[in-house]
Amino acid sequence: MAEPLIAVLNGPNLNLLGLREPEIYGIQTLDDLEAVCAEAAEPLGLAIDFRQTNGEGELITWVQECRGRAAGIIINPAGYSHTSVALMDALHAVDLPVIEVHLSNIFTREAFRHHSYISMAARGVICGLGFTGYRLALQAIADIVEQEA
Repeated sequence: MAEPLIAVLNGPNLNLLGLREPEIYGIQTLDDLEAVCAEAAEPLGLAIDFRQTNGEGELITWVQECRGRAAGIIINPAGYSHTSVALMDALHAVDLPVIEVHLSNIFTREAFRHHSYISMAARGVICGLGFTGYRLALQAIADIVEQEA
């Protein structure tokens, strides 16, 4: 039987990990994050499709493409968390388990970051744990996929 596919989708500016505000996001890169996710997914019996885009439309298209292809979505929508009703609607439309992840604790930052439209479409939200949050999200989505199989 094929491993369940989990889309790990990353939004704007995450391509600058390691360069942008290292005091908030750390010094590890997006490539490092992809390696962490691949390493975490393997013992869980998951395959991952790891992507990053700066474009809202492209992120929405990727979410829509998950319908019928992926078993779940882990998403770090970055700045789109606080602004994108369209992304929230796409996540609702695909009818898949979604885990929202943020590297930083959005609740200890500027007030506008305290609200996430994406949370309304997510089974769970993990924030403030850096790369560990992605490992935890993979464990959570593996459990959800197994329970719903």
